[in-house]
Amino acid sequence: MATTDFRTDADLSCRAAEEFVNLYYETIDKRRRQLTKLYMDSATLVWNGNPISGQEALVEFFEMLPSSEFQVSMFDCQPVHEQATQGQKTVLVVAHGSVKFEGNKHHYFNQNFLLTLHTTPANSVWKIASDCFRFQDWAS
Repeated sequence: MATTDFRTDADLSCRAAEEFVNLYYETIDKRRRQLTKLYMDSATLVWNGNPISGQEALVEFFEMLPSSEFQVSMFDCQPVHEQATQGQKTVLVVAHGSVKFEGNKHHYFNQNFLLTLHTTPANSVWKIASDCFRFQDWAS
């Protein structure tokens, strides 16, 4: 029984991660003002070691970022066991790729998201609980 549940959770995680990755990077590149709708009200972001927490701070941060062109080269995901999340459906998503911010050179990046499923009578939506972004450029 547990194997079937895990297989179901893994399949759900993969579908959620693929949809989320496509939505997140399209939104940050083309509809940045809508980006904070993907985050929980209490979400935290650590951007290259700098912590940002709460909707208001996230809005300010994303507005000051130059326009971007993200290219995701790969992503991976896994369900987080419900014992670790008080029964909340949660998925860990890891994305790698490159980004060019206006006026800057291309950078490789790594980004980790912890997504939780929020269900209302009308629908279910994955929201970002935690986001950790880091440039992965090596010294030459």
